[in-house]
Amino acid sequence: MNRRGFTIVELLIVIALMGILLTLSVANLRGTQVSSRDTERKIDVDTIASQLEIFYKVGTDNSTVLGRYPSTAEANGSANIQASFRDADLKSFTPPGATSADTGFVMATNNTQTTSGVAPQPTTSTYVYQPLQQDGSLCSLSSQACTKFNLYYKLETDGLVYMKTSKNQ
Repeated sequence: MNRRGFTIVELLIVIALMGILLTLSVANLRGTQVSSRDTERKIDVDTIASQLEIFYKVGTDNSTVLGRYPSTAEANGSANIQASFRDADLKSFTPPGATSADTGFVMATNNTQTTSGVAPQPTTSTYVYQPLQQDGSLCSLSSQACTKFNLYYKLETDGLVYMKTSKNQ
């Protein structure tokens, strides 16, 4: 009698190999998603920095003072972002994982200019904007001359905080 088919051992080996391949592909997919979100963060920060430089050069439709960056009061919240930045896309101010620019684009509360010292610390779902006066103090009022800025963001791949500075440091 000639039997055809697979033995239980052969089936178990095939199932085990399929499980290993599936696990590897899921892990690779997760790494690709993390890398994609980090790329989005870098692009967002570059876009925000460009918007800040445009504000520095041309101000807003209602501004008469040029050559300064917006204070925390002028850049805090979606309504202020849209009022301060010409043609600003709120999606750029909303990091992956944040629900809106209101929760994703936060204002610094101190003037410490280091990635470990800025407060609040950025997370993977927040960007931190730190406008500064010439003497290095935090620029929180629209009447103050904000001569430079730092943008802080955190990447998922390495868990480190990075800082992007204004062109007019």
